[in-house]
Amino acid sequence: MTDVLIVGSGPTGLTLACDLALRGAAVRVIDQRTAPHRESRGKGLRQSSLEIFEKLGVAESLIGIGNEAVVLRKYFDGAPINDTPTDGTGLLIGQWQTEEALRERLAGLGVAVEYGAQLAGITQDAAEVRAELADGTVIAARYLAGCDGGRSATRKLLAIPFEGSTEEEPAMVIGDVRAPGLSREFWHQWFTSEGGGIMLCPMPGTDSFQLQAAPEHDEHGEPVPPSLESFQRLFDRCARMPEIQLEDPTWLSTWRVNVRVAARMREGRAFLAGDAAHVHPIAGGLGMNTGIEDATALARTLATALGGEAGEEVLDAYQAERLPVVTEVVADTARRYERVVAAVRTPGRGTEAGME
Repeated sequence: MTDVLIVGSGPTGLTLACDLALRGAAVRVIDQRTAPHRESRGKGLRQSSLEIFEKLGVAESLIGIGNEAVVLRKYFDGAPINDTPTDGTGLLIGQWQTEEALRERLAGLGVAVEYGAQLAGITQDAAEVRAELADGTVIAARYLAGCDGGRSATRKLLAIPFEGSTEEEPAMVIGDVRAPGLSREFWHQWFTSEGGGIMLCPMPGTDSFQLQAAPEHDEHGEPVPPSLESFQRLFDRCARMPEIQLEDPTWLSTWRVNVRVAARMREGRAFLAGDAAHVHPIAGGLGMNTGIEDATALARTLATALGGEAGEEVLDAYQAERLPVVTEVVADTARRYERVVAAVRTPGRGTEAGME
């Protein structure tokens, strides 16, 4: 029987899988996607995550790809105002690259992600937990870890409340684009006296930028869905660099302010980690990193249980350790986000306000 079934192959699930496999546990990782993505998404690894990855044997390869020294170039009404270096705060790297390194490490430990596996049901008793997939397959395991993101099927199937709030309208459009002719030496951040702004961050190991911008609104005041054409209009309005034309969008998405924490992180033999257990504003870049820390804590708990100490006190240790931490992180990032929103109204200020 599988020791631990992990649902979701993002940074949280892959970190958990690598940690447990290194401890000798039999793990399986399933994901409803049909293949890995190549989207920049969460683009910053903090030092705490790099220390965890050092123990897992993946930090060196990530440092070889990423950028440890990032300079924020701030503009206001099109004019450059100042530059702010952020050396030593972590590593700039695309989320897909982090996941790729973890998948390769996991493969070296004999475990491959099983794609196209959609979780449809969970049942459990005192001896095991059973995961039913959409195709009717049933996987039995001693424990299950839901690392399947903010829309977590695991959390919903376990009927665990996701407490907090979600803003109805998107606060940001995001994506990956090319911008030929734009310097890749800076994380460009344009803001205007009229409100709104756009940021283009060069992603290491690629020729693309991650774009973040306040969304356009149509004549009815409704937010315009992300598209290359909309991105270009936003860029033209904020950056005022007509010689730069955005190209090749490989990721288009929106982001809403979401501030939620799961009422509990354990239900019997099933656990939640990462965005499945907590979501919050992106200021400070704490989301993915908090999930990675969840994974290491859960690995310790499950390794202890698998070693023969599976009493309630042992199994409760994970929630007792992490729930107070993630509750404070969610509150902290909400405060950081408010600081950034206020700061960018001042010429020369940018996302560094979220790191203060």
